[in-house]
Amino acid sequence: MKEQLQPLTALRIFSFRGIQMRTFHITWITFFFCFFGWFGVAPLMPLVRDQLHLTKNEIGNIIIASVSATILARLFVGKMCDTLGPRISYTILLVAGSIPVMCIGLSNSYETFLLFRFLIGIVGASFVITQFHTSMMFAPEVVGTANAVTGGWGNLGGGVTNLVMPLVAASFAGLGLVSEESSWRVAMIVPGVILLVMAWIYYKYTQDTPSGNFHESLKRREARPKGKGTFLLALKDYRVWVLTLAYAACFGIEITVDNVAATFFIDRFDTGLIMAGAMASIFGGMNLFARALGGIVSDKVGRSYGMRGKGMLLGVLLLLEGVGIHLFSASDTLILAIITMLLFALFLKMANGCTYGIVPFVNKDNIGVVSGIVGAGGNAGAMLVGFLFKSESMTYADAFQYIGIGVSIIGIVVLVTRFQARQEPVKQQMSLDLQS
Repeated sequence: MKEQLQPLTALRIFSFRGIQMRTFHITWITFFFCFFGWFGVAPLMPLVRDQLHLTKNEIGNIIIASVSATILARLFVGKMCDTLGPRISYTILLVAGSIPVMCIGLSNSYETFLLFRFLIGIVGASFVITQFHTSMMFAPEVVGTANAVTGGWGNLGGGVTNLVMPLVAASFAGLGLVSEESSWRVAMIVPGVILLVMAWIYYKYTQDTPSGNFHESLKRREARPKGKGTFLLALKDYRVWVLTLAYAACFGIEITVDNVAATFFIDRFDTGLIMAGAMASIFGGMNLFARALGGIVSDKVGRSYGMRGKGMLLGVLLLLEGVGIHLFSASDTLILAIITMLLFALFLKMANGCTYGIVPFVNKDNIGVVSGIVGAGGNAGAMLVGFLFKSESMTYADAFQYIGIGVSIIGIVVLVTRFQARQEPVKQQMSLDLQS
């Protein structure tokens, strides 16, 4: 019984026993379906573009809007986790996010579609709760791997969405319920309903920490982070800013690709809607193992070389990601584009996992706030590069070329950053954590 009240020191992937592993699985599954709500309309944009007569500039604004609300939402949700706890925070977010997801089908103009796409962005804050909740359930020596697995398997939803949502829309049209042009409207009801179901499951079957929920007793409240989510303390740490920049260069690019991949393949290689969605899903499918691999390698490097080693690993991964994106932008055949996409996807998603293998150790009293700030950085990066895709004078391939250069520069910045403020190996820090 005592073991059940403590964070786990090992990740038992195929186990559902104990509140820690039950929460682990519910958390990544919930995050997985959040991607259906967040990016469900992305592979359907060719249909939306034709029906609402959208220009390239307007589509660029929509891409920016889809990630903009997430920036503020992630900062706010990080604070909520430190005060209300992840269970209540996730439940509120899922219910609130389901509304614009289901209502986006009511859009009849560029302006209304832009508004709903902006509001849907709050669903992206689910990532912060996922990482926070996982950090509560696992001990320091395995938390990097656990965070990477929940994040990676959840992000997998971004790839599956590209494959599934065109099929959902086609099914409604095939049944004669709606026309093919309007099928995207009805299709978006499906992820909205799923979010409501997951809100109920999360509230009923998880708890905030292994020992209980934040609100249950004064004694259990001591289990929550002591720093009360102070933004100022986190913002004073230069390492938080560097990790924010790094996450903009990996996760920020990932959700950008989730947004534009299907349209890119249709416009550049003249594929059909379902085929383009399938090609785009390959990118997201790398999350099945690549982000987890980044977390596993990060934990192993940390045990041998401390935080400095983890930082150098992250820098190298970002450099390789930048090179891969450049090769992708120069691809002139569909096969070559897929191969280079898989190449940069591997390094990108490993960098995601590596980043959040560092986050829990930067400020242990304010994990929620640091997770929120770094997570918001990912969306800030996506918002900024979104401006490249709205330019009438720049092709999507040109935009990816500039992105590759930017990611490589950030990789160099991370490489020269000293993540370790004090000369103590991360293994020693973990030992102290377990004793306290």
